[in-house]
This record gives sequence, structure tokens and C-alpha cells, in this order.
Amino acid sequence: MSLSTKKWLRRVGVVALLLLVLAAAAIWLGLQMADRKMQRKLDIPVQAVALRDDAAAVARGQYLFQSRGCADCHGANGGGRVFIDDPKTGMRVAGPHISPGPGSVTAGYQPVDWVRAIRHGVSPAGRALIVMPSEDYNRYTDDDLASLIAWLRSMPAAQGGAAVLDLPLPVRVMYGFGLIQDAAAKIDHKLPPPAPVAQGVSREHGAYVANMCLGCHGPTLAGGKVPGGPPDWPPAARLAPGEGSVMARYPDAASLTHLFRTGKRADGSEVKVMPFESLGKMSDTDLQALHLYLQSLQKG
Repeated sequence: MSLSTKKWLRRVGVVALLLLVLAAAAIWLGLQMADRKMQRKLDIPVQAVALRDDAAAVARGQYLFQSRGCADCHGANGGGRVFIDDPKTGMRVAGPHISPGPGSVTAGYQPVDWVRAIRHGVSPAGRALIVMPSEDYNRYTDDDLASLIAWLRSMPAAQGGAAVLDLPLPVRVMYGFGLIQDAAAKIDHKLPPPAPVAQGVSREHGAYVANMCLGCHGPTLAGGKVPGGPPDWPPAARLAPGEGSVMARYPDAASLTHLFRTGKRADGSEVKVMPFESLGKMSDTDLQALHLYLQSLQKG
């Protein structure tokens, strides 16, 4: 081996070693930043909504719980549920027990705590609820928020466990560097609660329903990688106008309703990631209004 070749190999070895050191330093820094973010204290002033226990509020709250994804993470009985369990990456996430039963994380919640957790993604202690998709619920009207709370406080007591948050190293590093954000970091906490919207097949009500899509499809409904999802999850579809929008597949409300009720596109292919267990329980009015709104975006 010539002297020049040996020098070149040594230089390559030095560069490779430096790259490894830099990668290890970046991983260490990302983990430190992630820990700090998870432990950060968020002082978010919130105003409690008036608690309700009337039958209409409880019924509306039960509908919202069943159709807006709450049951997907917390279980149909509120006792908690594992909703990501990926042996390949070691990612395991479970929503905690939130029913009135013993051991519930909501035991002792004051009215303001419900608002802070659901609308802002922050625990009573001021910590970010890392996987709580509060960006989907931040725009609840006070009436709907009070109704959801009414159901959570009155639902049958169940048994359950604490939250589980086992995140693989790459996800923790990305979270540390801000490539993945928790809901508390995404939400504009200064926005006032929205004005009530009359339920009906209208663009306005459809826009209100579409707030539930923001966590996966993004704040502009442009789709893309689902934040914090396992690496094998497909990207969320583009619902907004533009190249690649899937709304051309759903020319009428019946086609979108079919998707939500069956989890299948018109051609029979399955959509793998959407929470159809909840979405299938949405009312015809909500689905028709949602379709009307999404199609109106395509028209400008």
C-alpha cells in the first residue's frame, strides 16, 4: 500500500470518527432538549366553562366522545387504551384512564383543569400532555366543551391504568429539535373560544367539524407525515386544494360518508390509519356538512 493511500485512509477514518462524534453529540443534545420540553412548565391562563349535567349536554358529550377520537385513545369506557404498539420500533403509546372510576387521572379535576387539558393540551400541573391532540379540540365552542365534560363526569365508572409513552430514540430526538411538536406548542392559546355554530348541512358547520382533522392533516389540511406517528404510517392525505388533493375522489357527500362508515375508498381499497372506529359514528349531518366545506375549498 502506498504512502499516499495510507494517508487518504487515515483522513477518511478521521472524518468518519468526527461524523460519529457529531452524530452522538446531536443525539445527546436532542434527548436533553426533549427531556426539558417534556418537563417544561406552561402557565396558560384559562377560563372555566360552566359545568352542566342536563340530559341534552350529556347526550351531546357522549356523541362527541364517541365520534371525535376520544374513545380511540382512552377506550370506549374511558378506562384507557393502547393505540400504538409497534414492536419494530419499540413505540408504545396508551391513553390514560379518564372515567370517574378509581385511579382515573381526572380524579379531582376542577372546572379549569378540564378546559386546560382538553382545549390546551396541558395538565393541571402545567406540563404538556405530549400526545393529547388538543389542536383538534381547541376550537370547541364552550357549549360543546361543557357537554363533553358533562359526559366524562357522568359516564359509568371503569377500571384502567395510567398513560404509557414509550417513544423510540429517533422520535425523542426529533421532538427535542422541534421536528415533532406537542399540541401545546402548536396551539395559539390566546384565541378566544369560537362563537356557537348552528348544526346543519352548511359550510360554516362543516368548517367547525373540520377542526377535528387538524392534528393529522395539518393546520391548512395540506396533509403530509402524521406528526409523531410510527415510521411505517402513510402520510395523511391532502384535503386542501392543490396538486394531490384527494377530494376529487369524493364528488358527493355519499362517497365521503361511505369512506367514514367502511374505511374503504370508492374503489374498495382500505385507508389504513384513520380512526374509523370513531369516525364511523359521526352523524349524517356532520359528514354532509364536512363534505360541503371541503369541496367549497376546492372552488376557492
